[in-house]
Amino acid sequence: MRRLWPWLALAVGLIYFILPLLGMTEFSLKMRRGVYSFDAYAKVLADPRFQETFTFSVVMALATILFGVLLVVPTAYWVRLKLPRLRPYIEFVTLLPLVIPAIVIVFGYIRLYNTSSWLPLTGSAMGTNILLIFGYATLSLPYMYRAVDTGLRTIDVATLTEAAQSLGAGWVTILARVILPNVLVAVLSGAFVTFAIVLGEFTMAALLNRPAFGPYMQLLGANRAYEPAALAVIAFAITWGCMALIQIVSRFAPKAPVNPH
Repeated sequence: MRRLWPWLALAVGLIYFILPLLGMTEFSLKMRRGVYSFDAYAKVLADPRFQETFTFSVVMALATILFGVLLVVPTAYWVRLKLPRLRPYIEFVTLLPLVIPAIVIVFGYIRLYNTSSWLPLTGSAMGTNILLIFGYATLSLPYMYRAVDTGLRTIDVATLTEAAQSLGAGWVTILARVILPNVLVAVLSGAFVTFAIVLGEFTMAALLNRPAFGPYMQLLGANRAYEPAALAVIAFAITWGCMALIQIVSRFAPKAPVNPH
């Protein structure tokens, strides 16, 4: 009987999540009356607005990942190597985006960087895009930092650093050619989560008036019937594709050394 309850709870959970997804998927296939078809998917994929917003969000996601790696990897490495006492405080700071709503962050950006401020980033498309990248990097910081920090735990950072320095390597070389390759799987895990976050984010892109995928999904949902369901299935597939990639690359992650004592 004890073994039955976990399986029962798992079954209830699967039904709770899978049934709405199946219902939404079936509805998205009923655009043509009386038969199942992919007409809604074809209309969505052929929509120039879909192509524009999806491309924009993918570019923003890649830029956010690059910025996040350049920010998080050196920080996590330096904290683990030189400042271990500050680690609890750094972890607390990286958790703040989970408790501070995105709308608060973006309103702060608008107030600080509007056209009448000392740094008018919102006065141009490029400046607003940079601001949006910063916002996305903030939202993904808890996940990227923890992924990289977990990867650093699996390697002997001090020994690798000393060995590289004994061969004459500088800090940039150590980070780029020693540390980063050893935590690459962890970085990729954080990158896939970041990609999924950026692709579905609505609040920041909408308030900064950028042509992102999230606002497009909301706009389509307010004016169409079958196409929003198809778009939701596509977004769900992309998100779960990222999760599957995380599982795949995590299998190649180095295992943490076992302490015999």
